[in-house]
Amino acid sequence: MDAAVALAALSDYCKQNSSFVPRISQLTTRWHAHVAGYDVEVLCTGPKFFDTRAKKGGGGALDLTMHLAKLDFKQAVALLRAKGL
Repeated sequence: MDAAVALAALSDYCKQNSSFVPRISQLTTRWHAHVAGYDVEVLCTGPKFFDTRAKKGGGGALDLTMHLAKLDFKQAVALLRAKGL
């Protein structure tokens, strides 16, 4: 699953930065979002993500959910199911 799709489903607010110019992969997009009570800036390239403020990344909707919502595996699966992902 595309990380940007998962980010949009998890966030209270999510907006793509249209002025962002990627340096490595032209498929990379930068997003500003409000998730679980705090603001994040996330780079997304397909299923991979990188949180620029926390300096952490990963791959897949589960990793993104566990990182942003600070949940364990089972809780992240339940949240994604609740969101219909």
